[in-house]
Amino acid sequence: MPINIPQALDRLCYRYPSMLVDRITEHERGRRLVAVKNVTVNEEFFQGHFPGAPLMPGVLMLESLSQVAAILLVERGDAPPNTHVYLRGVNDCKFRKQVVPGDRLRLEISLGRRRVSLARAQATAFIGDQVVAECELLLAVAPDRYEIHPTAIVHASAFVGEGTTIGPHATIGAGVRLGRDCRVGASAVIDGPTEIGDDTEVFPFASIGQIPQDLKFKGEETRLLIGRRNIFREFVTINRGTRGGGGVTRIGDRNVFMAYVHVAHDCHVGDDTIFGPHATLGGHVVVEDFVNISAGSAVHQFCRVGRHAFIGGYSVVTKDALPFAKTVGSRPARVFGVNRVGLDRRGFSPDVIMKLKRSFRYLLQSKLNTTSALRQIERDRALACADVQYLVEFIRTSARGVILRRATRRAEEVLADE
Repeated sequence: MPINIPQALDRLCYRYPSMLVDRITEHERGRRLVAVKNVTVNEEFFQGHFPGAPLMPGVLMLESLSQVAAILLVERGDAPPNTHVYLRGVNDCKFRKQVVPGDRLRLEISLGRRRVSLARAQATAFIGDQVVAECELLLAVAPDRYEIHPTAIVHASAFVGEGTTIGPHATIGAGVRLGRDCRVGASAVIDGPTEIGDDTEVFPFASIGQIPQDLKFKGEETRLLIGRRNIFREFVTINRGTRGGGGVTRIGDRNVFMAYVHVAHDCHVGDDTIFGPHATLGGHVVVEDFVNISAGSAVHQFCRVGRHAFIGGYSVVTKDALPFAKTVGSRPARVFGVNRVGLDRRGFSPDVIMKLKRSFRYLLQSKLNTTSALRQIERDRALACADVQYLVEFIRTSARGVILRRATRRAEEVLADE
């Protein structure tokens, strides 16, 4: 039968550390299972039970029946993942014949009434056609609080939430708090102090919460705070904060970090962002909600990237990147107008998109300087809306200056061709 007996029996709790099932001969999923136990004189329990007259203890016959029942319960189609089976009671037990070395036990289990977390099973042991033991087993079925692979290293001070899975050779350091239903892949490293919210997935070889790559860092305690439902793909690196930057690197909810992304110390990332492979944030960068930073792009230290911005592939951002805009290029980065595709996908109305387009014309195509363009946008009542006002405030509050260089016609044609 295609059942991994050792793996299935590992889910049966409160048992003698011997496997008392040798082979599965019949299996009706969720209903009935028949197994075989070959009783040999080499069994350890025969040494003391009894010298000169070896006899299989009745309690171990019950144990063998419980193990078969556990296999049947965890292998049924509707079994919760990562469940364990607990023997809660034995009713109407009868032993009808002694079991001695050389006997071949046939163990038959039929499931009776069951609930989500409790099941009854009729258990019978045979030698040939003769019944040697029978009883009713009362079994509890409970999902694991969490699942940690035996080769994983989890520090005693780490907290692992219910339903979380930690893969082979992963390392969870001191001061780490993992939320509920997280998944940590093989050989991933999470160091602390780090807090990770529920339903977050860390893929193999990612490095989360290591000390910052800042020569001013002298070992002071800083933190990494990560929200819910984030995805960190292979080889992603996220560093903790520094004292000079506020001491916290912060990441919001529902973000996707593709392979080899690096987020440096003291960065603040909002919600619902997407980082393409090899995208990099220098220290102290702020990335607001719904931003898409494409593959290979780099954002300089202390820059901001506004809401709903799109940063094209292999771009170099050395000033603040405008919200709602497409910013692409490296010598230098240029603005290719409104991020129309992204705004459509996020449900922006055509009226708001048109107001943003007209605002960008003032900023990029008119002969007005930035101050005059902002003043004109605010005077134009036809442009009045919260998103346009946010764009104006974003530019006015910029400490590094914003990218306002318009794309050349040739650059627009090349981007369209690509």
